[in-house]
Amino acid sequence: MKKYLLFDNDGVLVETEQWYFAANVKALKEIDIELSFDVYMEIMARGGTAWEVAKAQGISQSIIDTQRATRDIYYREFIQNEHIEIDGVLDTLELLKKEYQMGIITTSRRVDFDLIHKERDIVGFMDFSLCVEEYPRAKPYPDPYLAGMKKFGATKEQCLVVEDSQRGLTSAFNAEIECAIVENEFTTTHDFSNATYKISKITDLPKLLKNI
Repeated sequence: MKKYLLFDNDGVLVETEQWYFAANVKALKEIDIELSFDVYMEIMARGGTAWEVAKAQGISQSIIDTQRATRDIYYREFIQNEHIEIDGVLDTLELLKKEYQMGIITTSRRVDFDLIHKERDIVGFMDFSLCVEEYPRAKPYPDPYLAGMKKFGATKEQCLVVEDSQRGLTSAFNAEIECAIVENEFTTTHDFSNATYKISKITDLPKLLKNI
């Protein structure tokens, strides 16, 4: 029986992934590099970075570092000004909180995570959140979800990971924790063959949990 839910953040609880892509595109374009959606998806699926494209074209590390910082500025502007809510998230979390303990495991930096959730109620349903600075290696390594499981003092069998990306699924799979993939148009090209469960939207999660 599942007792603990470990949620990815971006694409599962808030719709931020498209804006992170847009911020990368904008920053790279300023140094005359085009980042296509297909290339970005391949990089994200395996846990790489969009700045591989710049490095492959001979851009110096100092310029890359400057533009990455610029990307971060663009991203924060996007998440403060664009609509990033996902329908049904709050109602679903309110329902699940009655029976489960929950945490957020994200590859976002703490500064971005806190900005995203500053004016939102999502974290109020959670027992904790772990950002990229708070575990040794990021997804697709198992470290993030193993850290979340340890924080709960839970067994693998008691946990369920809720993800929307191949990188996140691989992290859960490597941690040997069952994973439910939530359908997301942004990650439809990803390989989800290792998913234990698949649901079309976050509001389907309570029904799934009743049947496992």
